[in-house]
Amino acid sequence: PASAMAAPCYLGWDFSTQQLKVIAIDEQLRVIYEDNVHFDKDLPEFKTQGGVYIHGDRLTVTSPVLMWVKALDMILEKMKSSGFNFSQVRALSGAGQQHGSVYWKKGSIQNLKNASSKLPLHQSLKDCFSVSNSPIWMDSSTASQCSALEKAVGGAQHLASITGSRAYERFTGNQIAKIYNQNPEAYRQTERISLVSSFAASLFLGAYAPIDYSDGSGMNLLHIWEKVWSAPCLDACAPGLEEKLGCPVPSHSVLGSISPYYTQRYGFSPDCKIVAFTGDNPASLAGMRLQEGDIAISLGTSDTLFLWIQEPTPALEGHILCNPVDSQTYMALLCFKNGSLMREIIRDDCASGSWDEFSKALSSTVAGNNGNLGFYFDVMEITPEAVGIHRFNRDNQKVVSDFPKEVEIRALIEGQFMAKRIHAEKLGYKVSK
Repeated sequence: PASAMAAPCYLGWDFSTQQLKVIAIDEQLRVIYEDNVHFDKDLPEFKTQGGVYIHGDRLTVTSPVLMWVKALDMILEKMKSSGFNFSQVRALSGAGQQHGSVYWKKGSIQNLKNASSKLPLHQSLKDCFSVSNSPIWMDSSTASQCSALEKAVGGAQHLASITGSRAYERFTGNQIAKIYNQNPEAYRQTERISLVSSFAASLFLGAYAPIDYSDGSGMNLLHIWEKVWSAPCLDACAPGLEEKLGCPVPSHSVLGSISPYYTQRYGFSPDCKIVAFTGDNPASLAGMRLQEGDIAISLGTSDTLFLWIQEPTPALEGHILCNPVDSQTYMALLCFKNGSLMREIIRDDCASGSWDEFSKALSSTVAGNNGNLGFYFDVMEITPEAVGIHRFNRDNQKVVSDFPKEVEIRALIEGQFMAKRIHAEKLGYKVSK
């Protein structure tokens, strides 16, 4: 009942690759409402697979920007019909899949500001985008733009020391450069370029929301020390770019109050605040409440390491981003491709497919594995670029044949975690004794 929901609450949004999710929490951080819209299933008219279009070259990957707007309309209507009391929402914020970009056509700010509350938002915004399919993080079609950018600023390491990362194909600067190269007219027609996160915030703000420092660090464009756009990087990507990006802001900035569209259509309070949205990785660091010196490891298909770092040393591997919780510090992100799939291969080979058996074998061996060591890369690894299985015994001799099962299992786990520690230390992480 609406009365039970009269206590203040806060909304968190997640504009991710395959779905749009919303969560409402009360002041004790208890979840009081959750919902989602699954793009493939709930918006079949866009014909996406996994929320995306994979183009014929297998390198270009995009998502239709109007699908994201329509998903927002749909989820708000679902909340409304379930009796959700929007008037109690004091503030909202959210996360977006990192590295995706949205191109607002000249004049769109008026449509955004003056959207009629009689219409779903996607109808008011249907002609607002100069690029209708947004490049997203899965895109790897910008190799030539990456090498041009690195060359323009004096090499990969120099680019990393300015922006926190060497040039990556999914990073937004290189994606913008590709659009400028291949479709200069669309670029010329663009008055503002948003990341998925700042685009989502813009929908609620009824104005162009600024890019936040954290998500902005995934563009190869932000000077991560000075927190301003790097002129040499901008110039290497496209002309007149600074104006199209707007000024970046701290990730916890209050951007303003919700647009009248939402007060009229859904009954939000006009005082509801919009807090800057950020990227999904920075949002994970914030959501896990990491503090200085903390390390978080997400064990997935790829393993991801999140670190809170005081004095980073950007390298050719991994990424340094501005910390979303504390703009004066940094977070490091390291991605390892050979994660759970590699562990499952060894589990199937050495523990008859059972995690229980795997764990028993692991605890039956000693830490350090008597000097037996292994590096296991089923597919070409990102950090470092290597492939294959490499075993070494206590005399540091390379062993071609396999280890005994329990030795193999410990070698895998220890090898994976030692690699994570070594690469984390390279980026400036200090392991406290």
